[in-house]
Amino acid sequence: MNADANNRDHKNTDGTARARALTGFPAPGTAADGTLPAHADGGSSTGTLSTLRRLPKTVWILFGGSFLNKFGSFVIPFLAIYLTRTGFSAADAGMAISAYGLGQLAAAIVGGHLADSVGRRRTIVLSMFSTAAAMLLLSQARTVPWVLLLTVLTGLTGELYRPASSALLTDRVPAGGRVTAFSAYRLAFNAGWAFGPATAGFLAGYSFLYLFVGDALTSALFGVVAWKLLPEGLGLARPAGQAPWSEGWVALRRDPALQRMLLSSFCMGMVFWQMATTFGVHVTTLGYSDTVFGLLLSVNGILIVCFELPLTELTRRFPARAMIVAGYLLTGTGFALNGLARTIPQMAGAMVIFTLGEMVTSPVFSARIANLAPAHLRGRYMGFWALTGAVALMVGPNLGLRIYQVHPPAYWLSGAVLSVIGAAIVGLDRGRDNAK
Repeated sequence: MNADANNRDHKNTDGTARARALTGFPAPGTAADGTLPAHADGGSSTGTLSTLRRLPKTVWILFGGSFLNKFGSFVIPFLAIYLTRTGFSAADAGMAISAYGLGQLAAAIVGGHLADSVGRRRTIVLSMFSTAAAMLLLSQARTVPWVLLLTVLTGLTGELYRPASSALLTDRVPAGGRVTAFSAYRLAFNAGWAFGPATAGFLAGYSFLYLFVGDALTSALFGVVAWKLLPEGLGLARPAGQAPWSEGWVALRRDPALQRMLLSSFCMGMVFWQMATTFGVHVTTLGYSDTVFGLLLSVNGILIVCFELPLTELTRRFPARAMIVAGYLLTGTGFALNGLARTIPQMAGAMVIFTLGEMVTSPVFSARIANLAPAHLRGRYMGFWALTGAVALMVGPNLGLRIYQVHPPAYWLSGAVLSVIGAAIVGLDRGRDNAK
């Protein structure tokens, strides 16, 4: 690791100490400053359990709130199905998904700035309560302009919390424990995903309105949890406006490693978003119900909950770059196999391969982005990462729906090609791995 990277990691550790001192949020089993020891992320299952036991109370609250919020994320996975069932065209549904991506793009920029300026907790609370209101308004939209406008608003409010949540986790866990911490964060996230879509599919059988109401309620509950129990994090350690977004853009231009990671993330985001949008249209086109689609998505969450942490113990023994490449290729393979699948077991098998790739890649990728970020720009670095997902959401589902309607085999092949491109971007990077 070069001198700049060493200095960056030193700043990250100092920033975490300042955050703990600022909030005064004690946690049993942590170091004197309230964070994990830098060596906490050991290389064995015992090390992982020890790291989990030492995670600060703040991080566990964040896990619980994320589970609650993701469990109630009923609407977006079913938005394309809902719109086509209520008289809108597939093109309208594609535009609506792109509109959500536009809102998410704005959320990545605004959310990263708010996380670093007004604080992590305030940003999460604002996101959750405004999402609840936006969901209820969206449920009443009956024309294309209103659907698009309110979907943009829902994307903005619903994704505003992500940079703040990731930054807060990074504040409280030093570099040595972040792979395990982000894996556990994804476990909580996907535990909600494991049960949420299946529940949503069941509710949709009665009324789609239940999806909007349930989404709004769980968002509001997470808002209450965040307001009552989460600290502000490092964002207020620096006066608002002292680190404007322009500083983040300068850092991005000077960080080629981050640029490569974000470009590969965009390629894979184009693939991942298909599973929550066009894949649902594909499943119902084959004659299966909304419940089957929800259950197939739940397979993804269940596998992550059951196997990602143990799998992380294996993958973290290898270079991070190699694991990201392997994961991307597995994801692309699982995606492409859906083009041949016609039965539920076949689609479930493709989902297993797709999810295996996700489990191999995501914890290491998350930790690598976190480790690249200077302490005072963590919210913005996480915002950059969310920005790539937002652009992928704007472009991917709309383009995917159009390709699928014209030539389904080309649609499945294009996902595999994007996965190979993403893997090549990471694999050809000659920089050293720094996400251990």
